[in-house]
Amino acid sequence: MAHSVEGRRRASGGMLPLLALSTVAEYYRLPWKPPVTAGLLAANTLVYLRPAFIDPVIPHINDVLFNPNLILKHKDLKRFFLSPFYHLDEPHLVYNMMSLLWKGIKLETSMGSTEFASMVFTLLGISQGVTLLLAKSLHVIFDYERAFYNEYSVGFSGVLFALKVVLNARDEDYYTSVYGILVPSKYAAWAELVLVQMFMPSASFLGHLGGILAGILYLKLKRSSHSGLDPVSVVVRGVTWPLKFLSSLVRSGRRRVSGRGRVGRGPGIWRCQSCTYDNSGRQSVCEMCGLGRGRGNGWSVNNQGQLHSSSSDIPLDELRRRRVDRFS
Repeated sequence: MAHSVEGRRRASGGMLPLLALSTVAEYYRLPWKPPVTAGLLAANTLVYLRPAFIDPVIPHINDVLFNPNLILKHKDLKRFFLSPFYHLDEPHLVYNMMSLLWKGIKLETSMGSTEFASMVFTLLGISQGVTLLLAKSLHVIFDYERAFYNEYSVGFSGVLFALKVVLNARDEDYYTSVYGILVPSKYAAWAELVLVQMFMPSASFLGHLGGILAGILYLKLKRSSHSGLDPVSVVVRGVTWPLKFLSSLVRSGRRRVSGRGRVGRGPGIWRCQSCTYDNSGRQSVCEMCGLGRGRGNGWSVNNQGQLHSSSSDIPLDELRRRRVDRFS
């Protein structure tokens, strides 16, 4: 969950071994190990543990807490992008990572690592942006300053709610269990939003709502693109298409090879009189039947320098035997 951090202290619940055991067991049974999901799990866990080799590099949690007022006032993008990777305590981290483990494996296995990574970071940006916009709108319209605009929150659950929307969109006609309650899959994220807020009032309602709206917006953007790609892939393809176009022009200039020689007879191509195979101008002997390149009035010279008549004087059995001998 994304938690509001006011009045909360970092606690140790001894739950990290459970997370490690679950991750190892899940990956052990998989024939293909999803690397992006594993990388996200490792990144979140390392940020929480802060081992000595990364402690001087990453900022302290107090410097990255998501706060709409500080982000807009100081244009603090560090809080905008890094706050999802920080967690308050072990239960907070383990709950989110167990959810990421299940959702990540299902999605990455079905769509591939590249598209999954693109989707995750797209959803991260959209969910943070929507949450920021909601907080600012509530502050301006309803003067909800302390409740949302000055609230501090942290955690990966905004992205997880967005992933839940994307995952359940594939099974809209089915039912799923949300904390033991069976609900239609397309409403599962909304049901979880309400239940989480009921049982954990300290959870960031606006952060979770922003994640759900981000997932819905992502699906609409994806469906609006005729290719069905995620928005980032569409942008990347739009940027790189000139290079691909030039590359295709270069490749189209090369002759393709078919089963009976090269397509098209350019100036460096000669056709065998016996088997009609098109050979390169650099070849003096037919690659198909072994006859030499034609000289004079329908005569060919074989690779032993002996003269043979054209294909009309060569028995069919002899021609077949030569082909067999050639490719044996």
